[in-house]
Amino acid sequence: MSEWPPEFSEILRRSFVVRTTFARKDGSLRTLETTFGWSGGREVVLSGFPGKRDWVASLARSPDLVLHTVEFSPGYTIQAEAKVLRDREERLPYLFAFIERWSERPGFPRRRFGFLLGAVKINRRLGLPWWGPFYLARRIFDRMPCVVLTLKGDPVERLGLPPAISPPRLARNQRYREMG
Repeated sequence: MSEWPPEFSEILRRSFVVRTTFARKDGSLRTLETTFGWSGGREVVLSGFPGKRDWVASLARSPDLVLHTVEFSPGYTIQAEAKVLRDREERLPYLFAFIERWSERPGFPRRRFGFLLGAVKINRRLGLPWWGPFYLARRIFDRMPCVVLTLKGDPVERLGLPPAISPPRLARNQRYREMG
């Protein structure tokens, strides 16, 4: 691994949002903005609120993508490869790290949240069953998307803004409104 520009590492350390550009099922490019966690190395974890996400399915089908920094200057772009994690035990360490990073946002109730996450971690370390409130936690973790991006090559300083976020697919959204 060659030496990254210190500004790139600092952006990954301080930022909460990145954009990714990847291929849809039909081959067209889509850019979305999402929260992330950074390992300090070559792995970035994409996740978010529980629920099914089309972007996860797209990345499973076509794992090559481009990651774009959004916050702070200068902006950077870097190639990456996605791996969608589905196994609970494989996902949990990444989700724990993502949630801990996410909870660093200003105004977040860190103490209360840290206590709850700590209790779940102890439960897992002890190998106890997912009973009581841990059952609810397990259901939340099972429904959270978990995609690990491995950064490839070196970041390239970008002139100008990152690519615009792709608009929602209105035809599909209209179909759901008609059904509901």
